[in-house]
Amino acid sequence: MDAFVTVQNLKKKFGELVAVDNLNFEVFAGEIFGFLGPNGAGKSTTLNILTGLLACDQGEITVAGLDLAHDARRIKALIGIVPQDVAVFESLTARENVAYYAGLYGLAGARLKAAVAEALAFVGLAEHAKQRAGKMSGGMKRRLNIACGIAHNPKLIVLDEPTVGVDAQSREHIMGSIRTLRDRGATIIYTSHYMPEVQEICDRIAIIDHGKLVGSGTEEELLEVVTDIKTVTEQLRAPNATQLEQALAKLSVLPDVRHVALDEDASLLRIDVALGLDDITPLLAVLLEQGIRTEAINSEAPDLETTFLALTGRELR
Repeated sequence: MDAFVTVQNLKKKFGELVAVDNLNFEVFAGEIFGFLGPNGAGKSTTLNILTGLLACDQGEITVAGLDLAHDARRIKALIGIVPQDVAVFESLTARENVAYYAGLYGLAGARLKAAVAEALAFVGLAEHAKQRAGKMSGGMKRRLNIACGIAHNPKLIVLDEPTVGVDAQSREHIMGSIRTLRDRGATIIYTSHYMPEVQEICDRIAIIDHGKLVGSGTEEELLEVVTDIKTVTEQLRAPNATQLEQALAKLSVLPDVRHVALDEDASLLRIDVALGLDDITPLLAVLLEQGIRTEAINSEAPDLETTFLALTGRELR
């Protein structure tokens, strides 16, 4: 895939604090790219540099083949920013808010009117165009925030915690809207503190800590950095000792089985298997052949939260 955004050897210091430390990553055209890190990791600094709000000390950034150092104005015209803190004027209506932000990008007249109407319809606020932002619910303000950031049809959209504090219905609408933006051809950089949301929507993910990239790739690729196994646990029903010994011996030599262990009372069987193993039928077949019955089965695969903690040692807050 072609890179729409490239960040190379990016560095930024604030006094003695190294906020971004030789950071490198790529965002492919037409993908939703998760950009994660614990508090103080350098996410905001990196995004502020990328969007032209802050100068870097060293490094190169290109967007759509344009060099940020020489084409900052053209790059800014390609970017839509949806900040974590809702940036709407509460005394203005929804239509007036979107028109204000779209106007900053040079839209005017009939073109501006059409863009505002389309953006409000896109986020489900067409019927609330005349409502003042101050009278809207938190979820509606979040959607209005998105409309303000996309009305000028940006090619790169930076979404910073777009679902913070919203109700479930608004969250689903926002998530669906983000997918639609991607499907229409936009490239999206997405930050969130909510791991299930990242797993649900992001095509690839980068994790940074202390200003450095500590992991990047698809969710599956990141999991493989941390571990190559998952654990299947089986609650056994009064197994016969001889049958159980024979079953353990057969299980231990099956392809994709890494380790087999029993708890002290021989009622819980733990089988470590290859991370990519989806079919556990052969495991169950061995137990059935030995006349061993199970009461419950559980597969404990590592998730993105596990990976994040392993790579950074800190929770995502």
